[in-house]
Amino acid sequence: MKIRLTLFLLIISLLTITGCGKRVVDLEQVSPEEKIVIKFSHVVAENTPKGLAAQRFATLVKERTHGRVEVQVFPNSTLYKDGEEIQALQNGLVQIIAPATSKLSGLYPQWQVLDLPYAFEDVNAVHEAMSGYIGNRLCDSLKQNNMQALAFWDNGFKQMTNSQRPLVNPADFQGLSFRVMINSQVLKKEFERLNARAVEGTFNDLYRALDSHEVDGQENTMSNIYSKNLYKVQPYLTLSNHGYMGYVVLTNQQFWTGLPEEVREVLESTLVEVTEWEHEQAFILDKQSLEKIVDSGLVQVHQQTEAEKKLWLIMLKPVYSEFKNLIGNDMIDYLEKMHSQ
Repeated sequence: MKIRLTLFLLIISLLTITGCGKRVVDLEQVSPEEKIVIKFSHVVAENTPKGLAAQRFATLVKERTHGRVEVQVFPNSTLYKDGEEIQALQNGLVQIIAPATSKLSGLYPQWQVLDLPYAFEDVNAVHEAMSGYIGNRLCDSLKQNNMQALAFWDNGFKQMTNSQRPLVNPADFQGLSFRVMINSQVLKKEFERLNARAVEGTFNDLYRALDSHEVDGQENTMSNIYSKNLYKVQPYLTLSNHGYMGYVVLTNQQFWTGLPEEVREVLESTLVEVTEWEHEQAFILDKQSLEKIVDSGLVQVHQQTEAEKKLWLIMLKPVYSEFKNLIGNDMIDYLEKMHSQ
């Protein structure tokens, strides 16, 4: 009788554990050999569109894989700086990065198409281009260096700031120096066309360079200007929307294709969802950041008029023809057709 009772309890225990023949896995208790760690490195603050989206992606992935996949986010250049993260990705030291598209120009000159002045009327035009011909062409170029684009995230349109005087007409740039992102020859040429000096510099060093007056000004989105306190050392702001700044979420292609299919599907579907959310947040943060900067009382803000925009375009338009061969006639033609519609 005692043996039967013991056997009965053992059977009940096994049925409880296996769920009547189906193996129940406690996904909250993932063994070390099953866990997948993904390092996500970026250079901006956590309270920016990219910073918020990276953290949201990490949180959702952990929830949806029940801890099997851990995305470790390293913001503010805490892991790798500008100019270092692409090499780190190729070497497998990180698995995801999200650089500004301009920073890919050292390897892929055609990515400078996104740096061209007044290339896009609004963010919808950017999304149309990146989900179509231009985006496909740019993504294809990454494959030769074992990289794969996973998503395109918005930051917003760039505005001009400086410490010397209001920037209203092209002549106001004369003799000033401006920090530009590394690798993009288009950005350097734009300031040269405005008779200003372009100085390449990393984002993490930007505040120091402005505060010490190593450079007079810079171009950036409102969320970056606010989150990095650039407005505190840049009393003049021109709302020009002269260029778009976006990010491409990149992974090491060999790493990505080597993931289990079910894990990759969760990551991809989550990225689609987070990308839509990120686009909304970028718009909201852009507006909120401008409001906070205006409320600070530290900055004189000038809204560019259509007449002023035309004057800037006269100075900057030759950049298109100068870089047509380097970027690609087809992509320049695509942009010009968009402008004519």
